[in-house]
Amino acid sequence: MAELNILEAIRQAMDEELERDERVMVLGEDVGKKGGVFGATEGLWAKYGDKRVLDTPLSEGLIAGAAAGAALYGLRPVAEMQFADFVYPAFNQIVSEISRMRYRSNGAFGLPMVIRMPYGGGVHGALYHSQSNESYFTSTVGLKVVAPGTPADAKGLLKAAIRDPDPVMFFEHKKTYRLFKAEVPDGDEVLPIGRASIARAGKDLSIFCYGYMRFCALEAAEVLAREDGLEAEVVDLRTLRPLDVATVLGSVERTGKALVVHEANQFGGYGAEVAAVIAQDGFEHLDGPVTRLAGPEVPAVPFHHALEDWFMINPSKIVDAARALAAY
Repeated sequence: MAELNILEAIRQAMDEELERDERVMVLGEDVGKKGGVFGATEGLWAKYGDKRVLDTPLSEGLIAGAAAGAALYGLRPVAEMQFADFVYPAFNQIVSEISRMRYRSNGAFGLPMVIRMPYGGGVHGALYHSQSNESYFTSTVGLKVVAPGTPADAKGLLKAAIRDPDPVMFFEHKKTYRLFKAEVPDGDEVLPIGRASIARAGKDLSIFCYGYMRFCALEAAEVLAREDGLEAEVVDLRTLRPLDVATVLGSVERTGKALVVHEANQFGGYGAEVAAVIAQDGFEHLDGPVTRLAGPEVPAVPFHHALEDWFMINPSKIVDAARALAAY
C-alpha cells in the first residue's frame, strides 16, 4: 500500500497505463511540459515524449474531436478538459458524435477514450471554474460517467476507464485533489465501473453521495452517531452511469430512509434520478420521504468566500438534513 492523495493516484494511473499500453496517449491544454494546471500530468511529458503527451490549442472542441479520431484509429486517448466548466464548446462532439458512435455504426466502431473533468466548487474558482455539470452527461445515452471520492477509487476506476471499449467521462472534484491521503493498493488493481461502495454501514438512514460529498457525508455520519445516536449508512455511488441500482435499493431496504446529496443545483440535478429510482423501486421499504440536499438555485458558485460557503454543501448541512429526515 502507498499513501497517496487523489491527484497523485490519478497521475499514477495514467503513468502506469501509458507504460502498459503503447496505444494510450494524453492530450489537453498545458498537460505536457507544464504538467497540467493542477499537476495531474506532471512528469509524463518528460517520460513519454510529445507524441504521447500532447499539448493542444485552447480549443475544447478540438480536444474532444481529436481524441475521438484517435480512438477510431486504434489509440486510447485520455483527454483533459482543464476545467469541467470549459467543456461546452465540445458539447456537440461529445453528445452528438462520441456518445453515439457505437449505436450509429451498429456496433462496428467503439470509442475507447476518456475525458477527464476537474469539477466542483470550494476552491475560490467562482462562476467559470467551479461548476458541477455531471447531469448533462449522465442524461446522455452512450456515455459512462464516473466520479470517485478516494485515491484508491480514483486510480482503480481511471485504469478501468482507459481500458473500457467505450467513452467514459471521468469527473474529479478539484477540492479533493490534495484534501487527504489514503492507502492505494500497489500493483495493477482495476475497479469495475458500475459498482457503488458502502463507505460506512448504518441502520437508521442512507446517505447517497459521490466525489467530495463522500468526504462530507462521512464527517456528518460521525456527528450523527456521536450526538444523536443515529447510524447513517454512507453509500458512495462512484459511478453515476451506469447506476448501481442493486446497491442503492439494498441500502434503502436496510435503513428505510434515503438522503441524496450532491453539489450541483437540485432541479434537474443527478440526485433527481437516484431519488426517482428509490421512489419507484424501493417505495415499499421507505419510512419517510426521499430527500434531496443540493446546491441552491443560483446560476453558479459565487466568488466571495462567504457566498461560496453559503452555496457549498458541507457536513453541517448534511447533519441538519439527516436529522430532519430521521424525525419522520
